[in-house]
Amino acid sequence: MEWEAPAIVLSAASYGEGGAVAHVLTEHHGAHRGLVRGGSARGNVATWQAGNLLTAHWSARLPEQLGTLKAELVHPSAARLMQFALPLALLSAACAVADGALPEREPHPQTFNGLVRLLTLLSLDPVLGGRSGPAALLRWEALLLTDLGYGLDLSCCAVTGTLDGLAYVSPRTGRAVSADAAGAWRDRLLRLPPLFRNDAEDGTPEDWHDGLRLTGHFLARDVFGQRHRPVPAARDRLADLVAVLAHPLPDRQG
Repeated sequence: MEWEAPAIVLSAASYGEGGAVAHVLTEHHGAHRGLVRGGSARGNVATWQAGNLLTAHWSARLPEQLGTLKAELVHPSAARLMQFALPLALLSAACAVADGALPEREPHPQTFNGLVRLLTLLSLDPVLGGRSGPAALLRWEALLLTDLGYGLDLSCCAVTGTLDGLAYVSPRTGRAVSADAAGAWRDRLLRLPPLFRNDAEDGTPEDWHDGLRLTGHFLARDVFGQRHRPVPAARDRLADLVAVLAHPLPDRQG
């Protein structure tokens, strides 16, 4: 059994004497693990950084075996972002979420292609990625939720059916609610930033903060909660970083 395909590195962990077990995501083979011989050696470890784009080759004697992975590096996303805190945090969070959320060996081509677009946006122009990346990540998380069967329904207001003025999401049902219909319940609802309804909208740090809270609620409850796992630490670190951007401490100088 073997295949060769474009792949994204989701994670890699040292294994044995100089080896590593890598977890990669492909369009048609899904999330796939494999043993990388020499993967933790100094000359190879950079290839297996989370977020890198590869041409991966997997082979095994039987399909249910772990198998071995070999790869040719196509694009070193991680290395290009080492000096850019927010884009690097976005990359780390996206890969960690995909690493823990996607079922093994189950194809999710929309999630794969969306993640490729996100990583390309972040790494080809890190400055632009710092402005547009948070909105792109949030839309990708919404896509992931949909792909896994937990999609948000933002088509109309759950109360009135109106298409206009959608401002909140019910944390119970995942359906949108308009500002007029929220009424006394607005404090119990999750704010819906405009960026989820406008692909051209990058949003503000406050929008990113509210967006992370929105998708994070459903990731925690429906994806990771179903597996009795916490949301990945890398995503929590991103949320903390964005919270500082959204609500900076006052300047005490002078």
